[in-house]
Formats: sequence, C-alpha cells, structure tokens
Amino acid sequence: MNLFAAYHPLIDLLLLNCGCAFGQYIVLRAGAFSIANAGLTSLGAYTAGILATQYGAGLGTTLLCSTLIGLVVAILLSLPLARLRGVYQAIATLAFVQIVLTLALYAEGLTGGALGLNAIPKLVGTPTLLIFVVVVFYVMAALDRTRLGQAFDAIRQDEIVAATLGVRVVSTQMVAFALSGLISGLFGGLIALHTYSIDPNQFGFPMLVSLLAMVVLGGRRSIYGPIVGATILTLLPEIARPLSDNRTLIHGMLLILIIVFLPKGVVDSLRGLSLRKPKARQQQRVAGDVPSA
Repeated sequence: MNLFAAYHPLIDLLLLNCGCAFGQYIVLRAGAFSIANAGLTSLGAYTAGILATQYGAGLGTTLLCSTLIGLVVAILLSLPLARLRGVYQAIATLAFVQIVLTLALYAEGLTGGALGLNAIPKLVGTPTLLIFVVVVFYVMAALDRTRLGQAFDAIRQDEIVAATLGVRVVSTQMVAFALSGLISGLFGGLIALHTYSIDPNQFGFPMLVSLLAMVVLGGRRSIYGPIVGATILTLLPEIARPLSDNRTLIHGMLLILIIVFLPKGVVDSLRGLSLRKPKARQQQRVAGDVPSA
C-alpha cells in the first residue's frame, strides 16, 4: 500500500497520457497529419473547469459537455482539414492550437488568463481514469474489426489505392477527426477534474510534441502503440531522476534511437520481427525439402 501511495500520482498521469495519446493515434492511423489534439484537450479541460468552478456542475455534466465541445469543434475543424494534405494539415492544426491557447490566455474573465483556473473540485480518481482508458481501448480494438478501421489502414498505407477501392477518403478522415476530438475533449475534462488547476502552458507546444512522440514511439498501427509510448515517456523522467540535469538530453536521444532503429515504433517493429522469423524458418524448411540437381 505504501508503494502504491508513493506512485499513485504517476499512475494517474500515465492513465491520462494513455487517453490523450489515443486521441492523437486515431488521426495518425487514418493518414492525417493532425497535431490539433493539444488544442482540443485544452477546450475540454477549460469547459469542464469552468462548469465545475463557476456553475457547480457535477461529474456527468462536466464530462458530457467537455466531450461534446471536443467533438463539435473537431467536426468543424475537419471540414477544411480533411481536404488538406501533409505539411499543410500540420501547419493548419498548429495554428488552431495557437488560437485556442491565445483565447485561453486573454479571456481572463472566463479562463483566468495566465493564472489559469484554480480550486477546481477533484471529482475524478484512479478508478474513473482506469475505466475510461479501458473503454477507449475497447472501442479502438473493436474498430479494428470494422470496415471503418480497415478504411483507416488503407488510407494510411496508400491514399490513391484506397480511393480506387471505393474508400471515401475525405469523409473517412472527417470521422477520424471527430473521434479524435471526442477522446481529446473527454480526457481534457478528466485532466481538469483531476489536477485541481489548469493553465494555458499545460496545453502548449510541449504537450503537442509529447502526444505526437507517444504515438510515433509506440507505433501508429497497433492499438497497443499509444499505451507503450505513453508508458515509456511517462516513466522515463522517473527512471532518469538521478540524471535530472540531463533528462531532456536522454529523452531526445531515446527518440532518435527509436526513429533510427525502430522507425515504425516499438510495438509495430517488434511485431514485424516476430512475423518474419516464422516465415524465414518456413522458407528454410522448403529450401531443405527441395532436392538438389
């Protein structure tokens, strides 16, 4: 129990990171280069925080509203973004994040400005976080077995081929944006109702990079990728605590090593290696059975 109490905050942080990473994962899986999740998470967090502090709303109302605001904004954002490609999507979504953070910074009467929202009632604990992470994971796993999940994979692999097979690329990516906004808004609300206070700096460029790194590090093909990436990047600061002065250097070196030696991410690369070994053994057996001339 003492060990659990010591690492309790770290466990909660890991669960929140896993949920936010799933929001980033779904758009990358669909072949869209969106980095808007930090802004969508911010909208969900401020919605929940404002409702809880200024209107005394309960857990169900705040999470429902934060989820809906993330969903609605993501749908509106997807209208132009689903028609953009590559770097243009990245630039547009980065601009969206900056707009959201600027509004949060200067709308002091509503958001508290640079000081943020404080004294938010803590309505969310570890069991609630675990339940939502499990639910989102189950939905992602179920999505793998649907035509929508197959359409996501087809677009990611080759958009032109997917279109020739009858996949509606624009509408499919709009669905991915909507799911991403729903998950990001939900976990933004959970962040606000768990951490007592929020401010614009929490949802800026560091969060944007962290979410992207979690998915790239873990792998964007497997549903286990966001969990593995979030676990590594959440535990890394604790592991590197004795080297706190060089923590950022170690973080960067780890990402470079993964990109160079495991470019598909930890999970996807390890799965690829495990599949190659049986094939190589089968080829050796076939070659051994063929009689020499």
